[in-house]
Amino acid sequence: MKAFRLAFAALSTAACCVGLMAFQQRGDFGFGNDDSPTNVKAEFYWSRLAYTSSMQNSGGFGRRGWFNSWSRDYPKADRQFLIAMHRLTRIDGRPTEQVVTLDSDEIFNYPWIYAVQVQNWTFTDAQAKRLREYLLKGGFLMVDDFHGTEDWENFMNGMRQVLPDRPIENLQSGDEIFHTLYDIDDKMQIPGEQYVWTGRTYEKDGYQPKWRAIRDDKGHIIVAICHNMHLGDAWEWADDPNYPETFASMAFRVGLDYIIYGMTH
Repeated sequence: MKAFRLAFAALSTAACCVGLMAFQQRGDFGFGNDDSPTNVKAEFYWSRLAYTSSMQNSGGFGRRGWFNSWSRDYPKADRQFLIAMHRLTRIDGRPTEQVVTLDSDEIFNYPWIYAVQVQNWTFTDAQAKRLREYLLKGGFLMVDDFHGTEDWENFMNGMRQVLPDRPIENLQSGDEIFHTLYDIDDKMQIPGEQYVWTGRTYEKDGYQPKWRAIRDDKGHIIVAICHNMHLGDAWEWADDPNYPETFASMAFRVGLDYIIYGMTH
């Protein structure tokens, strides 16, 4: 734990050095710049899912301008997570993030995907079929940043289209996914940046954190579900002195455990 806190402090210091760049749509977060090659071969690629949406509130205006639901916290959250991953593990990961879609078989080249605000996603039959094949062939999907009863039902509308026969279960502290790199027995609700001015860890009616999953026939987790939480904000605002370090540290540990689980299962 001491080593993690020292590394986290280093991350925060480095991230603070980017100054106003943190509020730009793209910037230098410690690994070169946007001209860095994207075709570098590596054992891990941070991939974010860009999905279509028919929801009315599928986007909004944030500190870096207009965004679509899938791009919430992008790219700063992704880049700062990669900084932490390189400092805290020996994973050979590409230092820049990327966006993937369900419109081509290119997605099969990247075995780990992160998706946010999944209450807004919609799929064509072809997209749902491709995501189902991706997951059943060994792909791993982590979903984050959706809150409350209505968001859950909207998320499930898409999930039932992708994996209609797969049950969703609540994860227990003893599950292997919480013990791949860090032992995470005592978990907490990880709030978004709104906590700084509201003091609330929840949004909408999502009062309790839900750590859930879908497994394949061998019992391996293929979809990790973080409901009533916002890990992406914790990664994005880890360099903000007003955002509690306790939440950010937990978010990094969870993300690293999920990546290593996905890569080894």
